[in-house]
Amino acid sequence: MAPRSDPWPLIHLERRALLADLEQLTPAQWASPSLCPGRSVRDTLAHMAATARMTPTGFALKMARAGFRFEAMASREIAELTRGTSLDTMARFAEQVDSVTGPPGPADTWLGETVVHAEDIRRPLGIGHDYQAEALTRCADFYRGSNLLIGGKHRVAGLTLRATDLDWSAGDGPEVSGPMISLLLALTGRPAGLADLAGEGAPVLAERL
Repeated sequence: MAPRSDPWPLIHLERRALLADLEQLTPAQWASPSLCPGRSVRDTLAHMAATARMTPTGFALKMARAGFRFEAMASREIAELTRGTSLDTMARFAEQVDSVTGPPGPADTWLGETVVHAEDIRRPLGIGHDYQAEALTRCADFYRGSNLLIGGKHRVAGLTLRATDLDWSAGDGPEVSGPMISLLLALTGRPAGLADLAGEGAPVLAERL
């Protein structure tokens, strides 16, 4: 298999696209729930900014301060980056658009973080976006091969995933088909993607969310 290309150009492209989509949000939209349980649209953007500015060393130190509880650390970061107005939070994200740092882990993790959280924000707001095909398929390949944090490998074990809008399929077993972004949402444990999916394996996948 040929080595993967550098994912950072894709990450930067998708960050900029999200930033452009958020420029005209109303206060009510900023406060509306994202697809991340318990987090508003603004909270989720703050989390993205926090991840983008993180370094492996900084991650270790902040985890230690939070008693090695990831959610506690994430909540502290969100609280810091949501101080002030929603425009302040957006500015903090804008400062990190071209960042090439992150917590320890494969760079494809941060491509997934960017694409999936962007949809966590866009979908509840009814904002459509044509994600880069390479970004979507690369994220899906990464998540279906890993159980780290997201549990994607276990979630789709024994199922075939087939995109109806891209030339991509993977797996073996009963088929789950639908738009690539909706497959990616379900793969990462988000029920919002299920309504767009069909096939003999769709009920199995739904039970695993």
